[in-house]
Amino acid sequence: MSSSPSSRPSVVVAELGPTNTGKTFRAIERMLEHDSGIIGLPLRLLAREVYDRVTAKVGEGRVALMTGEEKRIPPRPDYWICTVEAMPTDREVDFLAVDEIQLAAHRERGHVFTDRLLHARGRKETWFLGADTMRPMVQALIPHASLKRATRLSQLRYAGRRSLKSLPPRSAVVAFSADRVYELAESLRRLRGGVAVVLGALSPRTRNAQVAMYQSGEVQYLVATDAIGMGLNLDLNHVAFATLSKYDGAEQRDLYPDELAQIAGRAGRHLNDGSFGALNTLPELPPRIVSAIETHRFPAVRSLIWRNSSLDFASPEALLDSLSRAPRDSAFVRVERADDFDALKGLSAVPAIRELTTDKASVELLWQVCQVPDFRKGLFGQHVALLRETFLQLTAGDGKLDPTWLGRQVSPLDDASGDIHTLMDRLAAIRIWTYISHRPGWLNDAEAWQERTRRIEDALGDALHERLVERFVQRAARRSARRFVRASALPQAGASDSPFAKLGLLLTEVPGGEGAVMTEEQFVQRVVDATHDAFEVDAAGRISFEAQPLARLVRGRDRRSPQLALAEPEVWTGGARQRLERRLVALARDLVTEAMGRFPAESFTGASRSPATRAVAYQLAEGLGVISQGEAREQWRLLDEESRERLKAQGVHEGQRYLYVTQALSPQALERRAMLTALFQQAPCPQGIPQEPALNVSALAGRSARSFGYEVIGPVALRIDIVERLGEGLRNPQGAKQVQALMQQLRLDGGVRAQVLRTLGGQPQGAASKRRRRRRGRKPSAPEAGGVRGRETAGAGRLNDRP
Repeated sequence: MSSSPSSRPSVVVAELGPTNTGKTFRAIERMLEHDSGIIGLPLRLLAREVYDRVTAKVGEGRVALMTGEEKRIPPRPDYWICTVEAMPTDREVDFLAVDEIQLAAHRERGHVFTDRLLHARGRKETWFLGADTMRPMVQALIPHASLKRATRLSQLRYAGRRSLKSLPPRSAVVAFSADRVYELAESLRRLRGGVAVVLGALSPRTRNAQVAMYQSGEVQYLVATDAIGMGLNLDLNHVAFATLSKYDGAEQRDLYPDELAQIAGRAGRHLNDGSFGALNTLPELPPRIVSAIETHRFPAVRSLIWRNSSLDFASPEALLDSLSRAPRDSAFVRVERADDFDALKGLSAVPAIRELTTDKASVELLWQVCQVPDFRKGLFGQHVALLRETFLQLTAGDGKLDPTWLGRQVSPLDDASGDIHTLMDRLAAIRIWTYISHRPGWLNDAEAWQERTRRIEDALGDALHERLVERFVQRAARRSARRFVRASALPQAGASDSPFAKLGLLLTEVPGGEGAVMTEEQFVQRVVDATHDAFEVDAAGRISFEAQPLARLVRGRDRRSPQLALAEPEVWTGGARQRLERRLVALARDLVTEAMGRFPAESFTGASRSPATRAVAYQLAEGLGVISQGEAREQWRLLDEESRERLKAQGVHEGQRYLYVTQALSPQALERRAMLTALFQQAPCPQGIPQEPALNVSALAGRSARSFGYEVIGPVALRIDIVERLGEGLRNPQGAKQVQALMQQLRLDGGVRAQVLRTLGGQPQGAASKRRRRRRGRKPSAPEAGGVRGRETAGAGRLNDRP
């Protein structure tokens, strides 16, 4: 991610149009055609949805998720899925995209989007996605940008006013305050039996669970704030407005037509038409607004919110002045107010803080403290007081926050009792401490505090989800109060013979000691949050987690596309089942990636690559990282030097007999290859694969040796990594010892050894025989049936025919 538009040449594309045009989908596909990328999204919930979509394609090992509250960063991520505010501005990537750029006109968040529009660039390609109202601004600010007009895939029609009772299934009712959302949800529950709720104030954990419950069909109705308006892919047929005004942080105002369209456009996904309207407690929408929404025609954006990014940290006053600087371009409007600016202004007036902020480092620290978000949205003075104490501690003693003081702030929040409002208040408070715990250098034992605050937030989120289900979903509409029973607490007598019978205990209440039981939501979240190493996958493709069988891999359209079958899927509620499947699909993709030696095939098969590059990448993907020289030679020869070097940088090696990804021949990769091949062929692996370096051909029972990572040479099948190592040793003047060691490991009889060496380019058998006859006191060993020497005779012969 470049810091300025002119620092590197970059193709800039602006794809502009209404909702449901597939803009975000195309940007994701384009990102995956590059070696690396970042996409910035307007909502945490949307970032999580895109993360799930990307990991289902390339696995979690290559993808990082960064929002204000969630961070999932593997050791070597290629792609970063972020909220716009959390985009890592110091990381350079080939592709960069920012979604919903019309938010650059938003009075509070707009300056961040404007900054990204002006300065964020990928090394090779940059995409800006948003409403068509941004077209004039993009043309003015980025004259060289290629502008594309996206058209909606389905029709959106006005359906007039409706009562709650007459709303069709798969409807969303939109309000703009938590109290109104709960009031409408309660009414819908009485009328329809169940409803999910989505508010920006919910934790990501709670929002994900609520959305999954709706998407799976457990409930047919959703009540939400405008948090659903920014790109969420929900299966909505109809959107009904419960109010047409909102408080925007400064005043209560009517929604603009384009804001109404953004929310109404959630109805009708892909090729399915949708409708919008209002509840019958409101007047009919004016015809001009209806027409504008249906035809997607709105006044163009003429100015963007801006804040100076060249800050002066000489003193608090200098910092305030630089933040207050007016834009030089008439296309920009200085941000009117921001919490961090107001906090800085308040703290700068405190004498104790003025005495401490006498150098650049202390002023920078003060600004970092002021940027701690006020998730509670209560009395701003209370938040400023918290920031004051935080700064004073960071500038005293060892420069860390006092753990005793931290404990006094955090401990009262570790309480999952209470009603919905109480839990939401605690969630908002703990989110502040989760944020603070991730600030580098602010805490001693930061990892322990991160774990503690995350655990509290998770417990509060689970409790809040349960309260929402209890209040807004009738028991008849959803099986609830279920418990997951750990293996240690399972009753032994009368246990079922089914390997998945333990999961059936989810349907009942089973008491247990601490750690023995957990709710379905808690267990599912543990699975969703788990790293790749937390899962156990056996050679038959059975997947377990914490000793509990979860699913098994089954045959897909090819070896790279195994499908999932949950263990007794009827055990889970629809939302839990959907979330489990999403996580396990990403796990399956990681397993395929391991088999391919982490070769990023998607990055080399895009339209921007040369035909030869795409052909080689496709063959490598089909071969799980290994193809013969005969298959690859022609396309490899056609590659230009840059493409060849790029492939080599990803581990592609031009061997003696194969073109292969180096890590695809590692023991772990060969185990994954064997599992995927056996699944696709719907038959167990031949005995000895992949552990044995050499097998009798008869052990394959007519099955393809190559598919399991072996090559047939005469009566034996040698593992391809051994074949390549032998080939390299035979062609290396200093490779005799390597060849001798490998041949001893293979335990082949003399005749087969000679045949293998001759096939791989070693000395002909006749020359080796003459050498043997010149040696005294030695008798040639008789070849054994089948060609592979038994263990009892493994040391009886020497490598007499080595070159």
